[in-house]
Amino acid sequence: MNHRILGKTGFKVSEISLGTWQVGGKWGSGFDNKKAQEILNVAIDEGINFIDTADVYENGLSESAVGRVIRSRSEKVYVATKCGRQINPHVSDGYTPDALQQFVEDSLRRTGLETLDLIQLHCPPAEVYGRPEIFEIFDRLKTQGKIQNLGVSVETIEEALLAIEYPNVTTIQIIFNLFRQRPAERFFKKAAKKSVGIIVRVPLASGLLTGLYGTQTHFDPADHRNFNRNGEMFDKGETFSGINYHTGIKAAKTLKDLFPGETNLAPRALQWILRFPEVSCIIPGASKKEQVLSNLSLYDLPPLTNEKVMGMDTVYQQQIAPEVHHLW
Repeated sequence: MNHRILGKTGFKVSEISLGTWQVGGKWGSGFDNKKAQEILNVAIDEGINFIDTADVYENGLSESAVGRVIRSRSEKVYVATKCGRQINPHVSDGYTPDALQQFVEDSLRRTGLETLDLIQLHCPPAEVYGRPEIFEIFDRLKTQGKIQNLGVSVETIEEALLAIEYPNVTTIQIIFNLFRQRPAERFFKKAAKKSVGIIVRVPLASGLLTGLYGTQTHFDPADHRNFNRNGEMFDKGETFSGINYHTGIKAAKTLKDLFPGETNLAPRALQWILRFPEVSCIIPGASKKEQVLSNLSLYDLPPLTNEKVMGMDTVYQQQIAPEVHHLW
């Protein structure tokens, strides 16, 4: 396992880490604590030392599972969680110092940890970025020993640029992948200049970049890949990176032609992201332990050649960029 520094936190984290949005079961299929523990333990066994969760994942069950496993292990594993999405309606007025302090204390209770290594605002409304009191509360929580660092999970580059103007923001979690390349152009160097760590989420474009999906693929009715393709429930960019599903399927098929004999392109998609030194870590999700092992199999593959990278980027430029490059 290779490691990178997570910005101003100073944490040395595994460059392939773990996101837990769907840990313990596929989206929409309920939570299986035994399966969650299996996935988390396999990840740690394989050298992953950074796990990202959130208070709204499975209504807190994800946080609880993460905490139980971390407390049972001797290895140092960094825990990042997120808060804010419990606010309903999810508007700026719902963000108050008292509410955020309560969210942090609830996360500490569920995880059973004495302090949170990283707490992140969870894609807050745009107006929140203009409210210094919201960011200041986390300095107080740090003084109290309840958190170690503050980060922000964002939907857009513009939000990321606003967030890093606050000195206590140590990390930005952002969607970035072969089908979402704009952050590398407009954000990465500015983040590096401020020593802000970059946590990459949705690295496989909700599975499109595995090359395993087709026009006949069925998604559970409660799976966001079924019901949020046009942003019906939350930001469209969280589902298939905002790409039309059929456009993505065609592009993935072209990608597969670049790697004959390779059925699952996930390791190649992760290799592509790791070419960017500004990236601190990637947090692909997993609904079974085999997906964790699949992601880590990138270390068994030869590095991407310049020719392969050019071919991958050409697929983006010709088939994906016209549709989404100007967004987010």
